[in-house]
Amino acid sequence: MAVDELDTRILRLLLEQPRTSVREYARLLGIARGTLQARLDRLERDGVITGTAPSLSPAALGHPVLAFVHIEVTQGHLDEVGEALAAVPEIVEAFSITGGGDLLTRVVARDNAHLEDVVQKLISLPGVVRTRSEVALRERVPHRLLPLVESIGRSARR
Repeated sequence: MAVDELDTRILRLLLEQPRTSVREYARLLGIARGTLQARLDRLERDGVITGTAPSLSPAALGHPVLAFVHIEVTQGHLDEVGEALAAVPEIVEAFSITGGGDLLTRVVARDNAHLEDVVQKLISLPGVVRTRSEVALRERVPHRLLPLVESIGRSARR
């Protein structure tokens, strides 16, 4: 999907000021509210904007431990295991991957003992052969999309 300079300005505002009204965004951008709404609708329809939910902190919710758990799956059981992972609340993301393992999960836990319990639960799932865990020590680059949006915007101006 082509994102032009106005789209980039809209996305930047949404990321920097997520709790502002559509009317205020239009005022800040110097465009008509209808124009902004049409752009927002298109960006949503095209899958660029995927939600408006607040960003939550697992640590503030009592789960400060973050681990990346690689899961090796028995041949032919990837979908079955993927569905079972969705029932584990401590798994906040899961991806099919290439390389060592078949799935990569992002797991949050209250402490290391809780993490071990979650990993043991994963190992007991039908179709799971083995797991390998890596505990995150410190976040070095928080989840962000603004630099990517700005890069795309620079490309759109050329």
